[in-house]
Formats: sequence, C-alpha cells, structure tokens
Amino acid sequence: MATPEHEPARSSGDDLGGDNRHMLVKLAVVALLMFGFGYGLVPIYKSICEKLGINVLSLSERTVGGTGGVGNTQVDRSRTVTVEFDANAHGPWDFKPAVRSLEVHPGELTTVMYEFRNVQNRTMSAQAIPSYAPKQAMSHFNKLECFCFNEYQLQPGESKQWPVVFYIDPKLPKDVKTITLSYTFFEVGGKTPMAPSGGVAAVKTGAPT
Repeated sequence: MATPEHEPARSSGDDLGGDNRHMLVKLAVVALLMFGFGYGLVPIYKSICEKLGINVLSLSERTVGGTGGVGNTQVDRSRTVTVEFDANAHGPWDFKPAVRSLEVHPGELTTVMYEFRNVQNRTMSAQAIPSYAPKQAMSHFNKLECFCFNEYQLQPGESKQWPVVFYIDPKLPKDVKTITLSYTFFEVGGKTPMAPSGGVAAVKTGAPT
C-alpha cells in the first residue's frame, strides 16, 4: 500500500514575509487615501470660507505706524467708512492712537498703532476695554489682533506701542459712514500695589521748571 504524500510544511519565515507584504500594501493604501483627503480639503475649505465671508487671509492690508501691503479683490472700493480712534485713560499715564481718524474700505485689513507710557514711578498692570459708536457697528467691526485681548504690566517710565488689526465687514449697513472705536485703559487692581494714598508721583519727562 502506497504511503500518502504529505505537502511540505510552510515555514514561519514564509508566514512572516507574507504578513509583512500585506501590511505594506495596507499602509500604502492608507497613505494614498490620506493624501487625497488632505488635497481635497483645500478647495472645500476655500469654498466654505468664501460662502461664509470669512476668508480674511487674502484681505488687503494697510498699516498705520508700521509696514504692510497685500493685494485683494474682495475689498469693496465703492464704499469708504471713516473710523475714528479715541483713547481714555483712567489714571496718570499717557495713552493715545497714532492717528485720530482713518478712511477705510469695507473688507480692507488695517493696522493702527496705539501708544502707551507709564509715567508713574511704580510698576503697574492695566488693560483696555473697547467700545463702539454707533452700537450697531460693533458686530461688523472685526478685530484680528488687539492689545485689548490681554493684560499688560509696565515698568516705571516704560513705553509701548500696540497694534489693532481690523477690517470692516462689507455687510455694514449703508447708512453707517462713521465708526468711533474708543478704548478706556484702566489699572487692574490686585496684581500690583495701588497708588499711595498721598498721591502718585509721575516720572519726569522734561527739564525741571
């Protein structure tokens, strides 16, 4: 009676090699899918931003007190809005905008610098609170960067320049032709010692009289 033939057993090395090949194929497919997904997100993101009106990355830029200049086709050059800049300081320090007013086009990215100087002989912490007039302009005044977002500490006699980067939403009502942006700068209590009860001495800025 003939002895049955047996198939040669597969070695563990063959199994491991096959598994590795399958894994490499799977990884290659996943990598291709991820690349295609990422590539397809670009036009999708651009389309969504354009429909929602939030594609501010391509806005033209104007800087007052600095540098800048980027072209843009989304700026509404048929309209001009006057933006007035106001500064109020609740304390003995200097606080003012680099310019008092500026004419901008809706959609135009603009940077305006504000100047601040601590004229006291002590360290102070302060923060600015913005307000708008007319109030209906508030929802159309978009700030991308503003010193009012943070609290600052200044040493005696220290001077700083801070930017406000903004653009006016083209959906601003047509009858609004002037917007006043006002900042009130006040000292934040509890972080640094308050002024002595006898008064606050100012840092000298000129020759004695």
